[in-house]
Amino acid sequence: MPTSFFRPDQSLRLVFAGIAGMTLTLVLAVTQSTAAESTRKFNVVFIAIDDQNDWIGHLDGHPLARTPHLDRLAERGTTFLNAHCQAPLCNPSRTSLLLGLRPSTTGIYGLAPWFRTVDGLRHRVTLPQHFHAHGYRTLTAGKIFHGGAGNAAARAEEFDVWGPAGGIGAVPPQKLVGETPMGNHPLMDWGCFPHRDEDKGDYQVASWAVEQIRGADPQQPFFLAAGFFLPHVPCYATQRWFDLFPDDDRLLPPIKHDDRLDVPRFAWYLHWRLPEPRLGWIRENQQWRQLTRSYLACTSFVDAQIGRIIDAVDESGFADRTIILVWSDHGWHLGEKEITGKNSLWERSTRVPLIFAGPGVSRGGRCTRPVELLDIYPTLLELCGIASRDDLEGISLGPLLRNASAARERPAVTSHNPGNHSVRSERWRYIRYADASEELYDHDSDPHEWSNRASDVGFADLKIDLRRWLPAIDARPAPGSAQRVLVYDRSSDEANWEGEPIHRTDPIPK
Repeated sequence: MPTSFFRPDQSLRLVFAGIAGMTLTLVLAVTQSTAAESTRKFNVVFIAIDDQNDWIGHLDGHPLARTPHLDRLAERGTTFLNAHCQAPLCNPSRTSLLLGLRPSTTGIYGLAPWFRTVDGLRHRVTLPQHFHAHGYRTLTAGKIFHGGAGNAAARAEEFDVWGPAGGIGAVPPQKLVGETPMGNHPLMDWGCFPHRDEDKGDYQVASWAVEQIRGADPQQPFFLAAGFFLPHVPCYATQRWFDLFPDDDRLLPPIKHDDRLDVPRFAWYLHWRLPEPRLGWIRENQQWRQLTRSYLACTSFVDAQIGRIIDAVDESGFADRTIILVWSDHGWHLGEKEITGKNSLWERSTRVPLIFAGPGVSRGGRCTRPVELLDIYPTLLELCGIASRDDLEGISLGPLLRNASAARERPAVTSHNPGNHSVRSERWRYIRYADASEELYDHDSDPHEWSNRASDVGFADLKIDLRRWLPAIDARPAPGSAQRVLVYDRSSDEANWEGEPIHRTDPIPK
């Protein structure tokens, strides 16, 4: 249970040590005041970013990334340099974090269903609901859940107060990059056009969050969730953010042109036919540099909105009793492994920023232990002194927040549809697909995951050790599952992507 820095027993010792002129009444008043302070609960500012990979300054994911506000938050708290999502897709990742259960337990792998429609999850207590049950006022704006929670009555069950929905905001009259492959999806766009930062959904979410913090009742703790849409596509930013980055090939991430020659064919099945263009298309259409610049510009814009919220906390008068947490639901490829988008079990898709700052958190901590978004639920309960739960699959990061070098045995596990899992330790990434094909990467010597060592007989024992962390439960997709859902029948060696069969001889979609 968190306590005040000035404890009642300390105050009594000072009094009886001979402080002249103190009366018994004053002694009792000080004692009562500090006792009340010691039981005051910490506020939580819970900040989510959509599709944000490790292109963050202090994470060194891109040498030109500019995120001064996230970097200063990391300096005043603890940042996890090896944090990973449970699923490389919005709905299953957010569902996992908010419920405290793995996708392989819930069966939620695709963009549908909404978990409240699934038997067994309908009445599951989410993280914000647990805080509400312990006296917190819960507030939300922007993207926290994937999609809406239903009508007003249904929303009231999830959070006490709902702010602006956020989202894209201003859009150009037509797509900036023209027609894109695999359906010309309207979200597949990026670039700069004349508009104001104030017209963007993320700016409005930050403004609302600032207002709530400034007007918060100091006598009631709050759990405030703010979800930012960018750098999710369409990656639109105003000129001021584009001007932070050079318009040249220094922006492009390093790639290996024959990178997928040693990758199992089954890896393609996880992103078989998607609106996100392949590397080949963005290169042929001279869009690689522009997409990369747009992503970096949007990341800097969101960083500035997070900075506005941090400043509001600092100016509020209760910064010393407010925990700030920043996380992203998954990463994003910008040409690595010949793709853009997410939906992979590689580093660029699973590694995410994860920062804690505030009471109970060491300043300047840089933790290299593998951790999971699943760990957020139990960690916040511990930090805030709220009753723990025995039905969570994550592990509190409390020991690491106190000492970034503390021991941690468990690796991070990411899943994308049944049978497809990645195990990330401090040094290794092991991937096992539903057809039993494998990948193994040594991050000490191969941080880009360019050399698959899974077939090297010298690593047989290592694979056995990493394989023991694969989920014991591997649920089939929940009823109503749709969009980006893959299933595999080992007996027939047939995969099925969004209802369409995939055969070994089928050409890979371009």
